[in-house]
Amino acid sequence: MARDLEAAVRGATVSAAHVHRPNVLRDRTSKNFAARIAGATFDRFWRRAKYVVGELSTGDRLVVSPRFTGALLIEAGPFKRSGDDYTCIQFPLTDGRTLRFRDVRRLGTVELMDAKRFAAFTAAIGPEPLEPAFTAELFTEIVRSSSRAIKTILMDQKRMAGIGNIYANEALWRAFIRPTRRGSSLTHAQAALLHRESVAVLHAAVEQRGTSFRDYQDPYGGRGGFLGLAKVYGRDGEPCVRCETILKSSHALENRITVWCTTCQK
Repeated sequence: MARDLEAAVRGATVSAAHVHRPNVLRDRTSKNFAARIAGATFDRFWRRAKYVVGELSTGDRLVVSPRFTGALLIEAGPFKRSGDDYTCIQFPLTDGRTLRFRDVRRLGTVELMDAKRFAAFTAAIGPEPLEPAFTAELFTEIVRSSSRAIKTILMDQKRMAGIGNIYANEALWRAFIRPTRRGSSLTHAQAALLHRESVAVLHAAVEQRGTSFRDYQDPYGGRGGFLGLAKVYGRDGEPCVRCETILKSSHALENRITVWCTTCQK
């Protein structure tokens, strides 16, 4: 999403903001949201953890959390909302196009942050797995310092950024590690392997343009293709592709579905 917006919307100026579903706005944003963003130019789009960040010429950042069903969609012209109950915010652009935030379940959020607020926001998030500084040594230190379940550690955004439920399931299967295993019990070699596989899964997911399990869309309305590469997520009850053991599933960790192989993952 961030890559598409950087390529297509960077340099565009917002002429107005039409908020149709105010409940997607964070409280601190809702009062003067439209006035603050009208007339601003998008200088850059990038990603921080699971958020899309649009840097504005005003110094503000538009920070969007798509969550499960949110999408930032690029329309070729003015968008008519007739018959669409899921569009939450429209941003008409001065070049005639429209950027809109659409969210079927309205679990996503939109916030306009000034520099001070953004600095505090990003400081509370862990290191980025796709950055060179996220070494195997740093990863090993993070996971071995906690006695929590390793899958829970992977998904803790304060410890490391951006690894969601789908990718945690896949990385653990690739690394032959049981999701409920304590992080502190991993050997250095196991942690190094999990680091490598976590990074590889994220790279693969980005190249596949994300994962469309139900409603996820990229900025052009397309679906992500990573689910076709998944070896465990969405396959509970099916045979493991490595050993043919029937995959198990549980919601015991963080109330999110965990799928694993009882034979391969120890």
